[in-house]
Amino acid sequence: MGRITQRKRITRILREADNAPARPHQDGVTSRSKVDVLAVEEPLEVRLSGEAFTVTMRTPGNDFELVAGFLVAEGMLGTSEELRGMRYCAGADEFGNQTYNVIDCDLDPHAVRASISEKRNVLTTSACGICGTTSIDAVEKTLPPAPSAGPQLSISAETLLQLPETLRDHQQIFDKTGGVHAAGLFDSEGHLMCLREDVGRHNAVDKVIGWALMADRLPLTGTVLQVSGRASFELVQKAALAGIEMLSAVGAPSSLAVDLAERAGLTLIGFSRGKSANVYTHDHRLEGGLELVPQDTFRVE
Repeated sequence: MGRITQRKRITRILREADNAPARPHQDGVTSRSKVDVLAVEEPLEVRLSGEAFTVTMRTPGNDFELVAGFLVAEGMLGTSEELRGMRYCAGADEFGNQTYNVIDCDLDPHAVRASISEKRNVLTTSACGICGTTSIDAVEKTLPPAPSAGPQLSISAETLLQLPETLRDHQQIFDKTGGVHAAGLFDSEGHLMCLREDVGRHNAVDKVIGWALMADRLPLTGTVLQVSGRASFELVQKAALAGIEMLSAVGAPSSLAVDLAERAGLTLIGFSRGKSANVYTHDHRLEGGLELVPQDTFRVE
């Protein structure tokens, strides 16, 4: 397996000198040499029965989960039985060492839910979700029906507000690099079930969903997905396809993400930062309901 982090010597500039040896510059700025730790970003080629499907940029680690989750998010898989196997195949560096950057998947041909003609023949960056899809019509995948027998998830507002801090406390790669996103799957009591990190926020979510697929845990009813970034259309789509009932993001949602969450029956939370959060859709999953303060009681400065 490739390295998750990489060390590199850098020059650090400072406004004020510290106790370390430094080279003075004008205006009180100093510089010194130090070693920084970077999050590794490498390409991963995905093949289906030997046929090239897509290339994505990712942080090495949990690659099989990443690919499995990606195929769920593409609407191609729904159960672990539909994924017959995965293996690393051809891929070597200039010294002939295995790079672990090519994975070939064996899918049940009778269970593939999406046409392979919709394959992605272009590079998908670690920041990208739907880029590379050959048809706009393929962007919004067939979603499972919204829950009709009432919510299976019920979570207190206090527990919900604690999730970002719990997520941050378990981000080991971020602690070393400061350069990766995280996605964490929680139950209704706020217990962490799975956490994955990656330079790509979509990849982190795919790794969590892939973990669930390979552990026969789909659909993920009764769970909350907490992410470290914003809530995009693609992340809502991935969560809905996996059966997740609530997506909570530290950042802002997009208008398309809110629209999709409303249609999919998913509770969407934005700006969840410990002391407050915005509930954009389906607030019935919060225990005890919400006591709303009339808008006219707020004073606009």
